[in-house]
Amino acid sequence: MSDLTPEPGTVPGEQEGTAAPAPDPAAPAPLGVARIPTGNAEVDARLERLADADHLPADGHIAVYEDVHRGLRDALTALDTRPAPAPVPAPMPSYNNRS
Repeated sequence: MSDLTPEPGTVPGEQEGTAAPAPDPAAPAPLGVARIPTGNAEVDARLERLADADHLPADGHIAVYEDVHRGLRDALTALDTRPAPAPVPAPMPSYNNRS
């Protein structure tokens, strides 16, 4: 056939005898682990940050994991921090002055 008309059963633009390059098994690939929302916006944002590791080589994961761990630890610490007690108002003076 002509150069402009592909042979039946071939992909246009693909030359006969050449195959698409095989995916690199060492390339970063998402694990496909579902992250379920917790309902706490701060925690959910940290968990979504884990998706950044999907596109990094393994040696780049540690920085993402440490960042997420630090953020989750801060969120848990904030839960333990109790607000300062409200100041106790001064007692009202008694107007029952009996002499």
